Amino acid sequence: MKIGNVSQTVLRRSILKQLHTRREEAVLVPSVEEMCSAMDVGPGKQVVFTNVSLFGDEKDLAVFAMAHALNDLITRGAEPVGVNLSILLPPHAYESRLKAMVEYAEKMAEEQDVQILQTKAEVSPVISKSIVTVVGIGTVKAGELIQSSMGKPGQDVVLTKWIGLEGMLRIVREKEEELSQRFVPVFIDQIKGLRVHLMAAKELNLAKKFGVSAMHQVTEGGILAGLWNLAEASGTGVEVDLKKISIKQETIEVCEYFHLNPYQMTSAGSVLLVTDDGEGLASLLERNGVKASVIGKLTDSNDKVILNDSERRYIDRPAQDELLKIYV
Repeated sequence: MKIGNVSQTVLRRSILKQLHTRREEAVLVPSVEEMCSAMDVGPGKQVVFTNVSLFGDEKDLAVFAMAHALNDLITRGAEPVGVNLSILLPPHAYESRLKAMVEYAEKMAEEQDVQILQTKAEVSPVISKSIVTVVGIGTVKAGELIQSSMGKPGQDVVLTKWIGLEGMLRIVREKEEELSQRFVPVFIDQIKGLRVHLMAAKELNLAKKFGVSAMHQVTEGGILAGLWNLAEASGTGVEVDLKKISIKQETIEVCEYFHLNPYQMTSAGSVLLVTDDGEGLASLLERNGVKASVIGKLTDSNDKVILNDSERRYIDRPAQDELLKIYV
């Protein structure tokens, strides 16, 4: 099989069809589009979980995995409480790398006011890259759980921040020496400074108070996968304007150098918000220092469409994330 997440067809056929056991405490049923699980833990309270695994050589790899996980929890309306952290290292890794990885993770935990609840580290003879797995844990009041499936036809779709940003940051971590031969140091430093945009707690909490039906973080497969999954989960179509999808010039240049498509590259920190008043929400976020724009609407058909001036094309099923191409 191809590297990366298995296809949605394989996921349905070989994984989801095998899952039949149900407990009454379980709130969410496993699905292709849902990134979290949830369960009742007592009157009026639910616990939400999410699981993220990333691989690479970055010493701050856990930071990216934690950003994925914590943002996913907040898109479900949950307040993050803590994470479990598991690190799998190749035999050539030094203890100094492990120490640095945990230091970065603890700094992230302190910044986001969550606790690293459990840690595990292991060296495996069968891998060549580090693998970090983060299990994010949060709580939400019963009745306040938000799902990607709650979008409705006619509602606006708002995009926060810029697509491909996370992927670009990780490319710089993996390929900085090569990129330094192509770009001046100040350009590389500008990119590194964008890491502050990985977390989305501020804008997601504002969006929740404003009123949203659904929130969906743009991760593996990029904005095209995010739009597909959002529409599929809600049982709607979607129509968006390509020119309204924000992207940093730095991302364009890095992707052009490696011949990557930024529209299919992981973008943790960028979120799709579904609301009745997209312009109002976008304006609120902009006033609070968060880049946001209305990029389209959910529709009452099954069509998933991107408009580019007079050109109209259909979004394909989620493909392999472009970031993975730098590892092969």
